[in-house]
Amino acid sequence: QVQLVESGGGLVQSGGSLRLSCAASGSIFRFYTMNWYRQAPGKQRELVAGITASGTPNYVDAVEGRFTISRDNAKNTVYLQMSSLKPEDTAVYYCNVRIMMNDYWGQGTQVTVSS
Repeated sequence: QVQLVESGGGLVQSGGSLRLSCAASGSIFRFYTMNWYRQAPGKQRELVAGITASGTPNYVDAVEGRFTISRDNAKNTVYLQMSSLKPEDTAVYYCNVRIMMNDYWGQGTQVTVSS
């Protein structure tokens, strides 16, 4: 069974930093692109960053230069280092992987940035 568990969210002041972690069950994840999404209140879930199986990252413009995605395949874990946080980064952050056209999601972790 595919399981993703996020952690690391919390309350931080504007300009602060947080590191999110996503622990995946099993070693199969090392073969797939892993993604971080977020969903703010009243808004649609949006892609924030992704990292390919070979470690190539990609980011949406809103977080480019502030967020860093990485993965540790030995630990079946993907990370999202968030710096220079802004109030508009406030959202529930979700880990995602697509395997054989099926999307799998974690339960989400809340990030709140105060101004």
